[in-house]
Amino acid sequence: MFASGRGSNLAALLSAIGKGELHATIVAVISNKAEAGALDIARTHGIPAIHLSSELFSSPDEFDQTLLQVLQEHRVEIIALAGYLKKLSSSIIRAYKHRIVNIHPALLPAFGGKGMYGHKVHQGVLDYGCKVSGVTVHLVDEGYDTGPPILQRCVAVKEDDSAETLAARVLEQEHQIYAEALQLFAEERIEIHGRKVIIKNPA
Repeated sequence: MFASGRGSNLAALLSAIGKGELHATIVAVISNKAEAGALDIARTHGIPAIHLSSELFSSPDEFDQTLLQVLQEHRVEIIALAGYLKKLSSSIIRAYKHRIVNIHPALLPAFGGKGMYGHKVHQGVLDYGCKVSGVTVHLVDEGYDTGPPILQRCVAVKEDDSAETLAARVLEQEHQIYAEALQLFAEERIEIHGRKVIIKNPA
């Protein structure tokens, strides 16, 4: 898992694993922020917590090479992004093609793109006057939030919502849908045809 923030999605996935709802092992948590709460959660659970920032390297290529080496050392099969506030390079995306997923707190392609993260997304939904928002788990490509969706879930927008109250309800759905999406990979039920994700044997 890659995360830059407090790690609530990481905690939710660990809970899902503990309950037997997600058949996966989180082998490492990587953050570009040394103080990220996600790293603390990883340490608490005995998971390697790795701070890797491009600012610590002399060039983007050196950073990418180090990151790839870390991923290989930990035998990473799937990269799950959760509030990771750094765009992955083309070399990382190519190395893990169709094996990088991200979760976004809106119904993409709406309210996605560069700079659209956290409360900016929810405020954008409210400012536009939307009646429905939601969550998207999608494959990561070389754009910002432009990869094809795997799963989406709607969240109603209430008349008296603030960015904070909407965010809280969206986050509840994030914590459920991310585990569900990753379990589809664990069950080998994901097929990719061009830009379309097909779920085999849907419920």
